[in-house]
Amino acid sequence: METPLVTMASPFITTLHDSTVQWFLGNQVWQRAGGAQTDGEAGLIEQITPPGLGSPYHVHHREDEMFYVLEGELRFFSEGQTWVLGPGGFAFLPRNVPHGFRTEGNTAARSLLLVTPAGFEGFVQALSTSEPAAGPPDLDILVATAARFGLDILGPLPE
Repeated sequence: METPLVTMASPFITTLHDSTVQWFLGNQVWQRAGGAQTDGEAGLIEQITPPGLGSPYHVHHREDEMFYVLEGELRFFSEGQTWVLGPGGFAFLPRNVPHGFRTEGNTAARSLLLVTPAGFEGFVQALSTSEPAAGPPDLDILVATAARFGLDILGPLPE
């Protein structure tokens, strides 16, 4: 006989218009769910990444990261390999494995970013603004904030 899992989470429903748009490292983002709604199990962020933009090369020490591409193309980098995924593409990026991504081509990419367990969405929220930033992020603030959330910023994407 199986022992049922005990959870403190309650059903959580949200609609397309329930989240406020924010800007994070040049990406337009919406936090769709976080640890408060999932009892710490997962976080979900929707993002639009302009052509040529993405993330620095980094590593998560607390969560696994998954991307589902809705529109456009994203190139993923990890451990000397690179892949391009279009609509319907899925990437699993496990914790403690360095990785990064950027939008390929001339159109923005729209994707869903799921983390398990929750936590990374707090990093996104900590660095998000209500308007697009006028320039690149302050590297010292980015690195220090990332460290508070169990991430290491390793540098630019490898080419």
